[in-house]
Amino acid sequence: MKHDRMEKGEPAFLLAQLGAYAASQFSERLKVLDLAPPDAGILRLLRVAAGLSQQELAAKLRIHPSRLVAILDNLEKRGFIERRANPSDRRLYSLHLTKQGEETFQKIGRVAREHQEALLACLNIEEREMLGALLVRLADHHGLTRGVHPGYQRLGSPSRTVTDDDKNGC
Repeated sequence: MKHDRMEKGEPAFLLAQLGAYAASQFSERLKVLDLAPPDAGILRLLRVAAGLSQQELAAKLRIHPSRLVAILDNLEKRGFIERRANPSDRRLYSLHLTKQGEETFQKIGRVAREHQEALLACLNIEEREMLGALLVRLADHHGLTRGVHPGYQRLGSPSRTVTDDDKNGC
C-alpha cells in the first residue's frame, strides 16, 4: 500500500517538486535576457501597476524595503525603470517602466509563454484549465497574493511562518 502511494504521488510533494523544477527552468530561460526571476517579476508588476511608490511595491511583494531598493537601483541602472517624483507626495517616487523596460517586458512575456508551453506540453487544453483552476483555489486559500511570487519574502526578511489556516484543508 505504501509503495502504491509513492507510485501515485503525494500532491504536496509533487507540487514542491514541480515548483522547484519550474522555477529553476524559468530562471535558466531568463539568463538569455540577463535577468533573474525577481527582476522579471518586478518589471511585470510595474507594467500592470505603473506609478507604484517604492513603499507600495515593497508592501505588495512583502519584501523588506531596503532589499527592494537594491533591486530597483540595478533595474534603473540598466535602463528598465525610472523613478519619478510622485505628484501627490513629493517625498515619494513613483516607479515606471522605460521604453527599454517595456521592450524587455515583452521579451520576458515570450520567454514565459515558451516556458509554460514546455512545462505543460503533456496536458491538453481542458487539463490545463482544470489544473489552473485548482492551483488558483489552493493559492487563494493560503492567502497568496495573485501575481506575486512568495519567494520575494525571503529576499531580506524573515521567512513566513505556518499558520493554523495553512494546516487546515480547503
